[in-house]
Amino acid sequence: MSHKKSLNRNHRPFYLDAISGFLKAFFFVYDIVVFLPFKVFANPEEKKAISSRIKAKPTVEGDPTSPWRNVEVIGQPLKKLVFLGCPTLGSVWDHAASLYPDEPCMGWREVIESFDEEQPDGKLFQKLVLGDYKWMTYSEVEKQITKIQMGLDKVGIRQGDKVVIFAETRKEWMMTAIACFKLGVTVVTVYATLGEEAVAYAMHECEAVACITVNSLLPKVFNAVKNIPAIKKVIYFYDLYPHPNEEKTASKTVAKLFNDIDCDLYSLEDVISLSSEQDTADSIESDVKADDLAMIMYTSGTTGNPKGVMLSHRNIIGALAGQSSVIPIGPDDTVIGYLPLAHILEVCAEMVCIGKGCKIGYSSAQTLFDRAPKIKKGSRGDCAALKPTVMACVPAVMDRIYKAVHDEVKQSNIISRELFRICYERKRSRYESGYTSLIMNRLVFNKIRSLLGGKLRAVLSGGAPLNPETQRFMNICFCCPVVQGYGLTETCGGGTIADQYDLSTGCVGAPLLSCEIMLREWSEGGYSPKNKRPQGEILIHGDNVAVGYYKNEAKTKEDFVEINGKRWFATGDIGEFRKDGSLRIIDRKKDLIKLANGEYISLGKVESTLLTNAFVDNICVVGTLHRDYLIALVVPNEKNLRELAKNHNIDIVDWKLLCNNKTVCELIIHELQNHVKGKLLRSEVPQKVYLCDDQWTSHSGLLTEALKLKRKNIEKHYEKEITHLFH
Repeated sequence: MSHKKSLNRNHRPFYLDAISGFLKAFFFVYDIVVFLPFKVFANPEEKKAISSRIKAKPTVEGDPTSPWRNVEVIGQPLKKLVFLGCPTLGSVWDHAASLYPDEPCMGWREVIESFDEEQPDGKLFQKLVLGDYKWMTYSEVEKQITKIQMGLDKVGIRQGDKVVIFAETRKEWMMTAIACFKLGVTVVTVYATLGEEAVAYAMHECEAVACITVNSLLPKVFNAVKNIPAIKKVIYFYDLYPHPNEEKTASKTVAKLFNDIDCDLYSLEDVISLSSEQDTADSIESDVKADDLAMIMYTSGTTGNPKGVMLSHRNIIGALAGQSSVIPIGPDDTVIGYLPLAHILEVCAEMVCIGKGCKIGYSSAQTLFDRAPKIKKGSRGDCAALKPTVMACVPAVMDRIYKAVHDEVKQSNIISRELFRICYERKRSRYESGYTSLIMNRLVFNKIRSLLGGKLRAVLSGGAPLNPETQRFMNICFCCPVVQGYGLTETCGGGTIADQYDLSTGCVGAPLLSCEIMLREWSEGGYSPKNKRPQGEILIHGDNVAVGYYKNEAKTKEDFVEINGKRWFATGDIGEFRKDGSLRIIDRKKDLIKLANGEYISLGKVESTLLTNAFVDNICVVGTLHRDYLIALVVPNEKNLRELAKNHNIDIVDWKLLCNNKTVCELIIHELQNHVKGKLLRSEVPQKVYLCDDQWTSHSGLLTEALKLKRKNIEKHYEKEITHLFH
């Protein structure tokens, strides 16, 4: 988003120019008195040199068609282990626990107050007041993991069995998973928001013997497992945020249901109580090997049934080895864990943190910020309570933060807006030149930084390409580097991570030390590693490349290919290597469509650009071979859309009628077209729009758990509207 345009400088009051002039004069004096002397010591040229240094090269000098590696491992073996002699996830945990026994490890907040607040539409929504974080040390967590491991063995879960974890992110999820890793049990992950049909599909296909879930999901689990006789055990955690007067046990009715289908029901406390003080982990004979299956991750997927990606201990350790080499963290760092642990991004992020002795404070999207949906007004969200130093995000979350800050600025008085505009533009130019801006941080940005706790020194982004403008905005407003990474479930989330000292935006960094990347020509799209800038489909090789898809040999053969004796995963993403060896994601084969005039359009690029518009909460762009223009399905920002309608004397209260109003749709198209001038080609700009009056969520099946579009589901859901717009 252009910040100059978004803060509307038309019809400026006369005194604003005087204020602006004063601020510019202030900074002029500041430059002479403070900045010029500071420049001598800050050495920005050194920062720029570090930023632009060569990070990766082709393994064959001068041949961009050969595999590319991080410069640190050219001519050397790829990195394979986090700790020497620790080839499994259980052994990585054991080593970390021995290194940091007395350090805080896992934290959580207890509920002080819980009540239901009535919304304007009459619905009740839970609100919470949460206490300070409480902590378990690494040694305390180790004792708990051992008890869980013993308990699982006592209830009959054995090495080689498969256990489904169907629960939200929390300390019990990770402790149970580590207990399974040590026991030699394969953890099967299913997103906590998936519907009964998808849950049942995954449970049935993987032939699980047990399911681990939460109290509130037991009815859904029962409906899934009642027709799956292989599942004989169900273990549940208590809900993190139980509603007032809610029982802290499974109800007798639910317990009887499981008894009726010959399935044993346990709370996690029941399982832990089965272990005695005399039991030790050594009493269980579990000879876990590196090539044993650690996890089967069911991707929420953008099309069809979820695919089960088989990940061995070797695969995940390979990814961790590469990631831990470049993620700058240590025992003094605090990380907030809130992304779904059913997603490989969060599993790897937390395991890297554990290996470095960090402390992980658990959270959720519902309680993350002071203004999060479940946080009582006036009380603290998890970021404010935890004050994390490192945070992992997906682009959709950062786009929301970006818009929230913009709305906050827009609602402030005109002097504050002008101060923000001048400081933002000034700090941006300073940042890209290699300087810090201490005065401007104190004047403006520390207040914004406090939204995420005020202590952040790095934000890691993954899961999808991040819009460069959003990345720079986060850099400036939160006063820390925003580092992009690239990987897929099939590569254990490992592929590349950008350098924290890189001052540029839009790249995902050099290959990890544990893998190499090759660009495969895709002539249909005009991409070739022999182009002026090496381009092509991204193929990844290394220990982090998955075993394959569970019970799907055809798809495995299609996506996992052998070239010159090496096994590669073909990602379907189109990449481009920069001069410094950093990778950019420039396209995706599945997102590339051809219009009637023969022109190829990247839907992802168009959507990423339009998503930064203040009137857009979400967007799906649609094209067809039979038309020479694009259309856009837009989930509008209700507050901004109502304001736009009001400014044009459109007085419609009903939200659905407002979204269907022809004049409003024309206004939005006009806003979108103005927004992308100079950013998109004319053929890339949608010519028609449909405003969707319902939010898209993973619950509705229109988004994945990582908040990416389920394109086919969206197109099917709005088939009638799409047909109408193309006529």
